Amino acid sequence: MTDGFLTKAYAARDAGDTRALYDDWSATYEAEVVQNGYATPGRCAEALAQFSSDMTAPILDFGCGTGLSGLALKLAGFRVIDGVDISSDMLEKAREKNLYRTLSVIEAGAALPRRPASYTAICAIGVIGAGAAPISVFHTLMMQLESGGLCVLSLNDHALSDPKNEAALSEWLDCGAARLLFKEHGPHLPGIDLKATVYVIEKT
Repeated sequence: MTDGFLTKAYAARDAGDTRALYDDWSATYEAEVVQNGYATPGRCAEALAQFSSDMTAPILDFGCGTGLSGLALKLAGFRVIDGVDISSDMLEKAREKNLYRTLSVIEAGAALPRRPASYTAICAIGVIGAGAAPISVFHTLMMQLESGGLCVLSLNDHALSDPKNEAALSEWLDCGAARLLFKEHGPHLPGIDLKATVYVIEKT
């Protein structure tokens, strides 16, 4: 299945158009990405679990969508998950899964609804890249973590083709403001032959 919304997802657009796309996609999103073998949520959740010392500590699923990432995090053993997304329709699908402690709609570029220090990890799974959130989101999330906090994120091949995305990670790593714990390139959406790199980064 290579038609439908998935063919539109990687085109550049502004925040309002992105919200509209994901609202419209909410009814068929899971069927479309699952049919294409969506592997990144599981890969990110398992990578984060390797470096998490307290699986009961609250974590944030940023850009949680319909909750596929939340499900992967629960299956990996995380117990307390909050979710935020710009699409209220996607959040309605996530709410049906009863995976999250809280679910909140956020505006693009807005502050997080809870005090950042309340999270030991922030997840941005399949969130950053063309047609989705800009790399500035990574800086925002890292700044809101406390020392020792973890960020797990993925950059698919479309995002990796833009050098500014990995350069943003290097800004934190090269100066010692963060350290790379995990990096692995692997399957993202095998059905359309798209891969992604998963990172776990610790703020120092």
